[in-house]
Amino acid sequence: MRQVAALLVAGALAVALGACGGQRVPGPPSAVIKRALSGAPGAAQPSTIVAAEIAFARAAREQGQWTAFRQFAAPGAVIHTPSGPVPLDTFLAGQSDPAEAVQWEPRAVAISCDGALAVSQGRYRAPDGSVGNFVTVWERQGDGQYRYVYDVGGPDVPQPPPRKPVEDGDIVVTSIDAVLGLVASCPRGDGEVPPPPAIPIGEDGKADAHLSRDGTLRWRWEQREDGTRYTAAEYFHEGRWLTAFEQSLTPAGGK
Repeated sequence: MRQVAALLVAGALAVALGACGGQRVPGPPSAVIKRALSGAPGAAQPSTIVAAEIAFARAAREQGQWTAFRQFAAPGAVIHTPSGPVPLDTFLAGQSDPAEAVQWEPRAVAISCDGALAVSQGRYRAPDGSVGNFVTVWERQGDGQYRYVYDVGGPDVPQPPPRKPVEDGDIVVTSIDAVLGLVASCPRGDGEVPPPPAIPIGEDGKADAHLSRDGTLRWRWEQREDGTRYTAAEYFHEGRWLTAFEQSLTPAGGK
């Protein structure tokens, strides 16, 4: 399980990323991303989150999975396990790096107007070949680097059928996936961002919501009665609140 391109900046700018059939995989070099997005305006650049994800996945592959999870975590980071969110230190206590790491790639990034908070969603592949989804919340630290504060991941239920083996003479076409970048709008002049739509939080410890400091991005999680882990990101765009993406991770038992 992964616990924790064309990059479109506000739907306009693109950079190619190779598809991986649901795996967080090595992406283009950071220099390629920086060069393609050098003209992107403002501090809120989804490319920085894509670069962080690429570096995170590379560190997991080269240095060890849990070593990378420690390295890229912000103070107080939590992992949303099947039984609920737990502190990273608790989750990793006594765990050693597996022989082979999970690999992943982001598919969507939502980022606040000031660039201080971002949420990425994507796909991963485990060493046993199983695939699934993940959501990671990133916060910009005092040194300007992004570290994650929340991570959740889980396998597809059911798993997709295995791919047909490639045989001699087959023509293989690799698809290109898009990493969608959603940038929140900044308030105009002295205007204020209206609060996001009200949501029921429910029982303490089973749901929570967090709003960016500039009030333009909200992310939230739920631990539902049937064991489903739900995560959503919403952002303020051109005068209204929109859902960037939602992710429901069904228990392996298929409840």
